[in-house]
Amino acid sequence: MNTRTVIASAFAAAIAVPALLSAQKPAEMPSFKAEKCYGIAKAGKNDCASAGNNSCGGTSKKNGDTKAWIFVPEGYCERIVGGSKTAK
Repeated sequence: MNTRTVIASAFAAAIAVPALLSAQKPAEMPSFKAEKCYGIAKAGKNDCASAGNNSCGGTSKKNGDTKAWIFVPEGYCERIVGGSKTAK
């Protein structure tokens, strides 16, 4: 086997494996009673988002995105300014 091929394969694997392992996904349900609250997440701090916006945790591009949500304790979302139980 060619040395260049071995080195190229090792380099490709070194780059691909971390990317696959760190694939973003929606946040897991917390251990406390929680509800999704839209419109209050900071940019890059969302747990997920509604379809058509962004689909993974930590991918929101702006603060207060009305389609991005985070988990909050049940009953608190509507008490938070700008919070909504539904995407807008």
